[in-house]
Amino acid sequence: MNQIKRAAMEMVSLSVFRGVLNRTVPKAFCRLLWSADGTEREFLNAWGSFFAALSEEGGCENLSRCLTEPVLFDENAFSRAAAAGKTEFAPGLFDAVSRDLEILHRVSSLTPKEILENSGFSGELRALRLPEWKTGEPVPELSGDPAGRVRNLAEFYRRNGCGACCRYRAFIWRNGRVRPVVHPDPVRLTELKGYGLQRSLAIDNTAAFLRGLPANNCLLYGDRGTGKSSTVKALLNEYYPEGLRMIEIPKESLSDFPLLVDRIASLPMKFIIFIDDLSFNREDDTYASLKAVLEGGLAVRPENTLIYATSNRRHLVRETFSEREGDEIHRGDSIQESLSLADRFGLAINFTLPDKAQYLQIVRRLAEQRGLAADPEALEDGAEKWAIARGGRSPRCAKQYIRSVEARLKSGPSGTV
Repeated sequence: MNQIKRAAMEMVSLSVFRGVLNRTVPKAFCRLLWSADGTEREFLNAWGSFFAALSEEGGCENLSRCLTEPVLFDENAFSRAAAAGKTEFAPGLFDAVSRDLEILHRVSSLTPKEILENSGFSGELRALRLPEWKTGEPVPELSGDPAGRVRNLAEFYRRNGCGACCRYRAFIWRNGRVRPVVHPDPVRLTELKGYGLQRSLAIDNTAAFLRGLPANNCLLYGDRGTGKSSTVKALLNEYYPEGLRMIEIPKESLSDFPLLVDRIASLPMKFIIFIDDLSFNREDDTYASLKAVLEGGLAVRPENTLIYATSNRRHLVRETFSEREGDEIHRGDSIQESLSLADRFGLAINFTLPDKAQYLQIVRRLAEQRGLAADPEALEDGAEKWAIARGGRSPRCAKQYIRSVEARLKSGPSGTV
């Protein structure tokens, strides 16, 4: 048995890390190894497909990285246990992990020359000048001796989580599945100006949640453009290195909440379920679903989950004067029903529009953060005109104004505030 056929057999015998074979480059490489024992046509087709896949991953200079990096993001019995903080593993599992890592380490060192010479028809194909790659080095976590690789990998999972929760920080519930958000909003807490007290409440609650202390579901409510949603997204960007992940669920999908928590309840990460721009009509079916989710339903919220919602309404349910003056006998009960949903959030944080002084302070701080050398008086005068033209002052309005100023100042010598 030549070394190429042996490598092919070893790859398909992966056990704990079998999921690696579903990734594009390892799958194409395994196919290439098997094709060395087939026809010239199969071999050439597999070589071209593999090199194309390797090029897409930017791995032409480092095959070893492309074959070992998927291990970091694979979800299996070992990665889940390690991510949950387990440090002792059954000998059989430890040995299987060590064997899988050794196989990937070994096959990734195969050179194009070795594969071609062991194909059985290297003489006929040498003139084709097939594209070649460099073997490179594995990811740092898989370097060193076999036992050290397992320990390094376990520590990586403990710090970063496993599976998709290691690769991504943000997700969205769509069509009954948790789908990753590849490019989440990068907003950071340091970029948000004003509302220090409000944000400190959300920060403290989130930090307690991550430390395993009692924490509350949180409702951020108030005027539009005051940074409610940005605050929630900035919390994710601040705390994802500590194990925080976020899943946005649309309001109309709240009836799926039991399905969602079933998917994440056993994972070692901490999840914020994010519901943006929340409000209801009285006839809205999802109203009852959210009430049950917050408190009172049989499908309880797991310990690794909190709900953060934003709304322009404190009481969440739209209510008209005609409804309050209606002919219902127990009108007080109806009013209490409309208030009970908001009361089920243990923490409610109010974001109101800033006054003129607060608004201009936000403008000045944003300009300073962006390094804009603008005349202070002209900057503030322009900010007021900008707000008046857009119907009111808000942090969103200030941010939009600063973007406009920065564009003008950087457009050339004629650029002015």
